[in-house]
Amino acid sequence: MKKILLGALLALGLSGAVFASEGGIPLDKAPSRTNDMAALQNGAKIFVNYCLSCHSAAFMRYNRLRDIGLTDKQIAENLTFATDKIGDTMKASIDPLQAKAWFGKNPPDLTLMARSRSGAGGSGADYLYTFLRSYYRDDAKPTGWNNLAFPNVGMPNPLWQLQGERKPVLEEVTAHGHESEILRGWDQVKPGTLSPAAFDDNVGDLVAYLQWMSEPAQNTRVRIGVWVLLFLLTFSLVAWRLNASYWKDIK
Repeated sequence: MKKILLGALLALGLSGAVFASEGGIPLDKAPSRTNDMAALQNGAKIFVNYCLSCHSAAFMRYNRLRDIGLTDKQIAENLTFATDKIGDTMKASIDPLQAKAWFGKNPPDLTLMARSRSGAGGSGADYLYTFLRSYYRDDAKPTGWNNLAFPNVGMPNPLWQLQGERKPVLEEVTAHGHESEILRGWDQVKPGTLSPAAFDDNVGDLVAYLQWMSEPAQNTRVRIGVWVLLFLLTFSLVAWRLNASYWKDIK
């Protein structure tokens, strides 16, 4: 029950973050790992363990994970629930009717989350990477958590056991007659099961998987696109020289 409640709160927090106006701290650049099979496999594991209990990925089937180097046996044994089949879509285990009754809305689908959050401040991957690493304890909030990337977020830190508890180091500055606070770093209040560097690395893997899941064919499309452009360049060169040869005797 605790896992379901935490996941539902996560759902509401992400839903609010998606429709929130731009604000908070500048976005950190997410590592580019959509071609890293090991990172995508680890990200898929984290997604199933920490997200899929409440969030669906309705446009993604388990067997599509073959594209990141997993076999059907690995998928079935490590990434599916007991009643799931390899050809099923990735559905949340929470009862949608209960979720709506408890929280007023169903948890949002995460298939396209990494694409839907893109904006002028950075990509959707940048937002998710910053958001998941910007939690801090705030006893004034009902959940006991707040977030610098999305102030007054309604969702607790879903990865707090991995990250531990941190406190932001803020500095007050005055610019153009207005006082504001800027982030200078973080103090680790309580350690998590992962070191700060390892935690950031795992969040990078999770975000890479969410980014890959939003368009699994993107890497293939880019590779084909490069060959198409090279073909067009070569054909244009041949056509240009052939045209010059046809008209060389005409003045």
